[in-house]
Amino acid sequence: MLPGEIYKSLTDKDFKVLAAIEKGISRGMEYVALETIERISGLHEGEVILVLGKLHELGLVRRKTIAGYKAYRLTYIGYDMLAFRTLVNKNILEALGNKIGVGKESEIYIGLAPGGLKVVVKVLRIGRTSFQRTRLLRSWSSNKVSTTWYEESKLAAEREFKALKTLSSINALVPVPLGYNRHVIVTEYIEGVELYKRPELRKPEQVLEYIIDTISKAYREAGIVHGDLSEYNIIVTVSDEKPYVIDWPQYIYREEPNALQLLRRDVEYVVKFFNKVYGLNIDHMTIYNRIVSAG
Repeated sequence: MLPGEIYKSLTDKDFKVLAAIEKGISRGMEYVALETIERISGLHEGEVILVLGKLHELGLVRRKTIAGYKAYRLTYIGYDMLAFRTLVNKNILEALGNKIGVGKESEIYIGLAPGGLKVVVKVLRIGRTSFQRTRLLRSWSSNKVSTTWYEESKLAAEREFKALKTLSSINALVPVPLGYNRHVIVTEYIEGVELYKRPELRKPEQVLEYIIDTISKAYREAGIVHGDLSEYNIIVTVSDEKPYVIDWPQYIYREEPNALQLLRRDVEYVVKFFNKVYGLNIDHMTIYNRIVSAG
């Protein structure tokens, strides 16, 4: 079943049980005992057992027997459902469609907001491939020993939402954020083509200049550096060739020790791509120095 279909199949009791497991996990338990789920949800034992059977069949929970007692934990999809529910209740999201992309640590879906507005629903999966590597490489990653992927993904979503909100307020070319909950962000939908697909551009030098302008505004006015910029996280609109920079959860602040190194790398990657693919002859260090000296 698609996530949207799973969501529609869930009842209030199902969400009560999912929320009870989430609350139990937040208390430091990887698996939550059946009796704890009953107590938190306020449902009778028989009701909880029936609901857990359904949730397990749908792949929203995993079960395990610990010291003779049944216990449960949320899966990625189970956590997704709780976020979707809150976004629906807040009138940020109305419907969830097909998956349209998969990143290193995210899944992207098409969605609808109230009023029929097409939106992008980004589900963060921080640490899915290497949780320990995530904590080592990201200065913002929680240092708590008991930190889970739930907490890391939630923190990443909050960071990205705040970055997009700041950047869109200063007219940088990024998707406008509409809301977030837990590890899920909803943004406006950009009708365009990913730059890595090498779309035919009428004015490639102008497109590059737009990208540099966004990098510059992020550094000068928002005080942040993307940190992982390449042709894979830039979408170019077909009609007016505006490049939108996406994927901001890993940004770092301008004051951090490696900020200039990452800024230079971002500029170098993008400029070299345009030089190679679109036949430009631009020196990335000239662009880099222009940004830094104006900062």
